[in-house]
Amino acid sequence: MELSNVTRETEFVILGLSDLPEYQTLLFVAFLALYMMNIVGNTMIISLTRLDTSLHTPMYFFLGNLSFVDMCFTSSIVPPMLKNIVSSNKVISLHACIAQLYFFLTFACTECLLLGCMAYDRYVAICNPLHYMMLMNQRACILLVLFSWIISALHALLHSLMAARLTYCGANIIYHFFCDMAPLLTLSCSDTTANRMLIYTEGGLPLAFPFIIVMVSYTRIISTILKIRSTQSRWKTFSTCSSHLTVVILFYGTIGFMYLRPSSSYSTAYNRIVSIVYTVVAPTLNPFIYSLRNKDMKGALRKVLSKKGEI
Repeated sequence: MELSNVTRETEFVILGLSDLPEYQTLLFVAFLALYMMNIVGNTMIISLTRLDTSLHTPMYFFLGNLSFVDMCFTSSIVPPMLKNIVSSNKVISLHACIAQLYFFLTFACTECLLLGCMAYDRYVAICNPLHYMMLMNQRACILLVLFSWIISALHALLHSLMAARLTYCGANIIYHFFCDMAPLLTLSCSDTTANRMLIYTEGGLPLAFPFIIVMVSYTRIISTILKIRSTQSRWKTFSTCSSHLTVVILFYGTIGFMYLRPSSSYSTAYNRIVSIVYTVVAPTLNPFIYSLRNKDMKGALRKVLSKKGEI
């Protein structure tokens, strides 16, 4: 296709969640509240896992890293979205859009891989407890986290560079509230075959690989738990991974619905609502799921609060 006489777009207009003026204040207040809850909740988790020595275990090491990723993940989406809501200028440059895509992909993939690491940690703790400290030593945990970050960063860089090489012309409205891969590809007037092939081959690996680890780990965990004769012991064992399982279902359920299905139009409000769940709601709920359903976290919080009360 000849593109020499085509006007190339260097800016996009992000449609957002709604263009109705009567909803803008409500949307701004709601998402600002969710964002503040996210920052406060995840900061609390990170602080507790650092301050309380009883939480210096592999499980809480991964949880602290997950909380940091959750803050970064939502921070790559919500602040620009809030600016978009209150501003009449909803334009974003191509470079800023590609940058947001890169950070979104990096944090989303890191979250997936960390959830896989946490599932493996629970598998070793429940199914192979005698070798737990040997297999999940400090060096192994650090390497798993570093692996998650490096693989995610490289994955995001590859897809972002592939998106940046495309030519965008004509329509420049993104029917979404952030720069995601699918809406960008629909706006390109150049050949996107290589991009789509990359998405269909390598693109799903950061989601599928940790999901397989989660499924295998929990299959073995459930099998081990069912062999425990005491109902009380069985429930106590399962409670150590129930919070993680809840987070996995919430995150993978929504993100899998968006990306592991036949492509459809991103202009529908339904798709944007589902995107809100895994980009904003799930990262905000994660610290409360872990703190409200975890005796160790609640105990650590009480100790920190009691120490502050004594000062």
